[in-house]
Amino acid sequence: VQLQASGGGLVQAGGSLRLSCAASGRTFSSRAMGWFRQAPGKEREFVATINWSGLSTDYADSVKGRFTISRDNAKNTLYLQMDSLKPEDTAVYYCAAKGTAVSGRYNYDSWGRGTLVTVSS
Repeated sequence: VQLQASGGGLVQAGGSLRLSCAASGRTFSSRAMGWFRQAPGKEREFVATINWSGLSTDYADSVKGRFTISRDNAKNTLYLQMDSLKPEDTAVYYCAAKGTAVSGRYNYDSWGRGTLVTVSS
């Protein structure tokens, strides 16, 4: 599966953004998906994951209650709704696909190009 993230931009602290990840190929609906981010000078970190059906999700503690991951299998698209954004959320955000239907924080085998999110204070 090929992935392309979009929707990043510049937003003030407290604002919202919605990221999208368009997937090509026939396997999107059978794969768990995730969002990751990499801030300048830091390692890439897990943000959120969702299983194949969308009924099971998990979040990093740093975004829990502010971010919502979702998917539309009919449109082959993954989303990340980001609310109450903070300057520390500034990063390049990546979407990724697992080889299995079960969500999780590890073992992703397909990665898209990232989209930059900048949150100003």
